[in-house]
Amino acid sequence: MKICVTGGAGYIGSVVVEHLLGLGHDITILDNLTTGHRDAVPAQCRFVEGDIRDRAAVDDAIGASTQAVLHFAAKSLVGESVEKPLDYYDNNVGGSIALLRAMRDHDVKRFVFSSSAAVYGTPDKLPIDETADTHPENPYGATKLMVEQVLEDSRRAWGLSYVALRYFNAGGSTATRGEDHDPETHLIPVVLDMALGRRKKFTIFGNDYDTPDGTCIRDYIHVVDLAEAHVRALDAMDGGFCGPLNLGSEDPFTVLEVVRRTEQITGTTFRYEIGPRRPGDPAALLASSRRAEEVLGWRKRCSSLDEIIRSAYEWRQANPDGYAR
Repeated sequence: MKICVTGGAGYIGSVVVEHLLGLGHDITILDNLTTGHRDAVPAQCRFVEGDIRDRAAVDDAIGASTQAVLHFAAKSLVGESVEKPLDYYDNNVGGSIALLRAMRDHDVKRFVFSSSAAVYGTPDKLPIDETADTHPENPYGATKLMVEQVLEDSRRAWGLSYVALRYFNAGGSTATRGEDHDPETHLIPVVLDMALGRRKKFTIFGNDYDTPDGTCIRDYIHVVDLAEAHVRALDAMDGGFCGPLNLGSEDPFTVLEVVRRTEQITGTTFRYEIGPRRPGDPAALLASSRRAEEVLGWRKRCSSLDEIIRSAYEWRQANPDGYAR
């Protein structure tokens, strides 16, 4: 299948591309490289450097024979979205609309969307399933929910088939692809920087939540398991499925529990300080994947917290400076 992957030079997108190539698909990557890395793009892929809001770049990437689009290109920092909401609505919503308009004009009707469990906000019960109310607490989550509505309206208007995969904390690495952000804000790579001596201390944002140790609760899913789900979503659309699906481990951990487990795996003791809560951070998020397991025939294979931390640590040891910049 000929597939266009937006944001395919980024963390999750690059791992999905790696998985798709292993299955023999023909991949074009569209990425503006603001957070992605040119060195994460495999030589077998066609690469178009450009923004999803740039119609000429999108037309170039989709071309005449693309059969599906996997969309990862988005701004994704909760705190930043609170500070710069217009940037997030412009990029995440406006960019997705521009991409969908080009897809419609090129008659491309299969779309897999990288959504987020942030669409739910603070849930009434855990784990969260797809019937839960959606009331995002930050602009990032709001943009993801808005795009999902645009997808549903496009389905009704011009026959778009889509799957919106709602996940929260991706982690882990493959042998060749890992997490490399500048600045780094995600918990596991930040803590691993401590183990590698690249950071002296880090901040835990809030220890007064209504959780066992006062720090936020999240579930973590291995990026390889996410990649498998995206591929299976293409098959699910062929079978007639359309709509949102949650992807999670259903195995919750507090921030402090992740820190302690990382200390055990790396044999390092970490220094940290407690800072104020970040605006827009729900106390607990835990997504049920049962519907995805039923629809996609998907099973988590490597999403234990130990495997996520261990694989991320191995990649960062092998690539202490990340990708070449």
